[in-house]
Amino acid sequence: MTKTEEIKADNPYMQIAIQEALNGILKGHGGPFGSVIVKDGKIIGKGHNMVLKNNDSTAHGEIMAIRKAEKNIRSHDLKGAVLYTTGEPCPMCLAACLWANIEKIYYGCTVADNADIGFRDELFYGKFGGKQNFSGYLEETDREACLKLFQKYKSLNVQKY
Repeated sequence: MTKTEEIKADNPYMQIAIQEALNGILKGHGGPFGSVIVKDGKIIGKGHNMVLKNNDSTAHGEIMAIRKAEKNIRSHDLKGAVLYTTGEPCPMCLAACLWANIEKIYYGCTVADNADIGFRDELFYGKFGGKQNFSGYLEETDREACLKLFQKYKSLNVQKY
């Protein structure tokens, strides 16, 4: 599986997030996390994990998308925006979304799926008391398509964290 056409999401914005993630992992930028921010039906920012490329532990896909969206609209306030991301956000990214006033997050793979490919989000959620207070803010969508992306990531001989 080398083409994103082989990974089909139902939601068109999640499909773009998957493409963004795949582009990043094929370039060796970081993990399989791509994000798209949409406001008023228009993409205002997208990004992928760039932790390895930038040697920056905060360069997660959601953070990169937030930075681009804020630059594009020339505001730190993303009120009315929605974020689509291939993996359930870690606590840092979740907090960044809240600070940016993003109204809703749609994610593909779960925190448990993230753990299956070597990421430690569960550890951090445990330290912060869990995610039960975010019911309604976080919503799973297109998990099967995102799991295919994660399988692709696992099959590649790329540097892992």
